[in-house]
Amino acid sequence: MLVDSHCHLDRLDLAPYDGDLNKAITAARDEGVDHMLCVAISLAKLPDVLGIAEQYEKVHASVGVHPLQDSDAEVTAEQLAELAQHPKVVAIGETGLDYFYDKERAAQQQTQFVKHMQAAKICRKPVIIHTRDAQQDTLDIIRSEGDPELAGVLHCFTESWEMAKQAMDMNYYISLSGIVTFKNATELREVAKQIPLDRLLIETDSPYLAPVPYRGKKNEPKYVAEVAKFLAELRGISVEELAQITRQNYFNLFNISVS
Repeated sequence: MLVDSHCHLDRLDLAPYDGDLNKAITAARDEGVDHMLCVAISLAKLPDVLGIAEQYEKVHASVGVHPLQDSDAEVTAEQLAELAQHPKVVAIGETGLDYFYDKERAAQQQTQFVKHMQAAKICRKPVIIHTRDAQQDTLDIIRSEGDPELAGVLHCFTESWEMAKQAMDMNYYISLSGIVTFKNATELREVAKQIPLDRLLIETDSPYLAPVPYRGKKNEPKYVAEVAKFLAELRGISVEELAQITRQNYFNLFNISVS
C-alpha cells in the first residue's frame, strides 16, 4: 500500500465526487493509497484539518503556518506546540521559506520558521519544511534551530542535490511530488536518482501539482500512485518495493504505528 505523505484534504476539488470527501478517500484507497497526512497551512483552517483527521483512522494532521501566510504572524512557539498535542497531529508545519513568491518578506518568514522549529523541540515532533529559492537560509535555520533527534522533511523538493545532501546529513527526509514527472524536471530527476531509499518520501501536495499524465488537472491523493510508478522506474526497482520503503519511512519519521 502507498502513503501520501503531504496533501491538503481540506482544499481538494470535490466536484468530481459530488462534494463528498469520503468518495475521494475511497478513490485513493482503490489505487492502493491508504495513509495520508493532511497538512495545515494556517491556524484559521486548522479546525477543518483536524476534523478530517479525526474522521479517518489512517489520516493524520500537522499544525503550522505556511511561509506565504501572514495572517498568523503573532503565533508563538508555545501556542503551536500546544495545538500539536492533538492526538492525530504528528508534525509541525508546513513552515519554511519561499523567496520565489515573496522575498520581500524574508525576515518575517525567517521569524515564523524559527518559531516552528522551536515548537517542534517543545512538543518533540518532526518539522515539515517548504523551501523555494531559499536554500542557504533554510539550511542555516535547520542547523541553528533544529534538533537532529527529531528529524523532519523537505517536502515537494525541487532544489539541488547539495541542499538535499546537507539536509539528510541533519537527519531530514526528502519528499518528491508530481513535479518529478514533468518534462522540464531533468535536474530534479538527477537528484531523485541519488536520494538514499531510506530517506525518500512521496507525496501529491494535492490539490496542486498533479503528476503526468494528469498535469493541468486538480491533484488528489490517488495520483501519488503515478509518482510511485515514475520513481520506481527511474530507480530501477519495482513499484511494490518503492511503496514498501516509502511507507516505512513515513511511519518512522512521523512515529505512526503501523496499521
